[in-house]
Amino acid sequence: MNLRTFLSALSGVLLASVLPVFGADVVDRPEKLTYPPLTFEPPNPSQYRVQLKTGPVAYVVPDRTLPLVTISVLLRAGSYLDPKGQEGLSEFTGYLLTKGGTEAKTAEELEERLAFLAANLGSGIGDDSGAVNLNLLSKDLPEGLQILRSVLTQPRFQSNKLELYRQQSIQSMKQRNDESTAIQSREQERLAYGDHFWASRFTTEKSVNSLTQDDLRSFHRKWIHPGNFVVAASGDFDRDAMIAQLETLFGNWPYTGQTPPAIPTNIIMAPPGIYFVNKDVNQGRVSVLLPGVLRDDPDFLAIQVMNDILGGGGFTSRIMNRVRSDEGLAYGAGSGFPGGVYYPLAFQAGFASKSRSVNYATSIVLEEMARIASTPVSQEELETAKRSFIDTFPENFNTKAKVASLFARDEFTGRYATQPDYWQKWRPRVEAVTQEDVLRVAKEHLHPTKAVILMVGQEKEIQKGDPSHPVTFQQLSTGPVTQVPLRDPLTMEPLPLGTN
Repeated sequence: MNLRTFLSALSGVLLASVLPVFGADVVDRPEKLTYPPLTFEPPNPSQYRVQLKTGPVAYVVPDRTLPLVTISVLLRAGSYLDPKGQEGLSEFTGYLLTKGGTEAKTAEELEERLAFLAANLGSGIGDDSGAVNLNLLSKDLPEGLQILRSVLTQPRFQSNKLELYRQQSIQSMKQRNDESTAIQSREQERLAYGDHFWASRFTTEKSVNSLTQDDLRSFHRKWIHPGNFVVAASGDFDRDAMIAQLETLFGNWPYTGQTPPAIPTNIIMAPPGIYFVNKDVNQGRVSVLLPGVLRDDPDFLAIQVMNDILGGGGFTSRIMNRVRSDEGLAYGAGSGFPGGVYYPLAFQAGFASKSRSVNYATSIVLEEMARIASTPVSQEELETAKRSFIDTFPENFNTKAKVASLFARDEFTGRYATQPDYWQKWRPRVEAVTQEDVLRVAKEHLHPTKAVILMVGQEKEIQKGDPSHPVTFQQLSTGPVTQVPLRDPLTMEPLPLGTN
């Protein structure tokens, strides 16, 4: 018997022995498949939490899977700290912290050394927080920590790197009115939170040109110090050894910083109505805005389930099905109801559609908002939404890096201090959401007649409407129609109406 014949005979014997065992379990249709209940318990943050003697809280999560280490230092700093007229100071400081060299190494030398180590080092400061991130081979950790200490304590803010980033920023500003998505994003911020709210301020050519090395150094020494840090460390290390290394990293800090003030929360949403930015583009973009909630709102998870059914669940959501699948008016449509940490983040529903379809598609979105606030959702919709949250829950913890990052972020935002068992209780709270809960929170938060509707597109074409489904601005909102001017991309001052 040759080898091929032998293997064929052996396969037949194996199949004959296996099929009787599994044959009784084979179903004739996919929907008849059954699965055992998911058993997964999230890790307890307290088992990774360490209060360092040098100030920061650190989440230390060993992982021997790969010879890599990741360290993230979260910074209590943000653009809310930018002095008036110096918008961009925090952003420039955050970027150049790791790109502008150190006292011991020029930017070029630092970049070359990091490349030799195959290490990634980056930093940035956003609206309400910043971070410095280091990823490298575990064998190079001692040198990596020395470099991290240098960029945190002795950044050079090299002049040529500052000038390069300044010119890149100005070039980017010049493109602010090129894309309707950028216009929509900034104008909805102003409408949702107020024109004078700190998050509605933007960098200008004048503000970034005013920034000097001394300004960056001053910002750095004020806010970037261990008292304003939370640390996430994961990877190939011994836990006790890493704790000792972190103590050394943050010990004997060369200067005393300050505690940042509370993040301002004085938001004011625009009055209901339609706000129109006239822009010569082939599609109109729409945002429907309503007041939002904090993430600590007792109804937050019920709101998330409600929003998933309304527009947050992709192709299972009502807005997507009506606007895209049923009517073919947009490639994508949906809604979001994020919970704010420091101030309520606005509810938003939106889409992009050809100009003549904008009003009709907007009317559908408003109809779906009114429907979910007046009629109970089906049990099937409720279960689909809850399962989408519950069944994907383990993905939050599927790597050690995610575990460290998630718990460090909770520490940073104060969740651990008030709800240390938040993630242990999360799934039962989602499971407990009922049809009555969904209806109740929708009635409380979704009021289409009070919506702020932002449109960006060709006003004349949009006003013509869809001949098969005529809808006017007056039918969409009882509020006024307000013309919103484009803004000069370098000064952010309003341009004359009619400018495209």
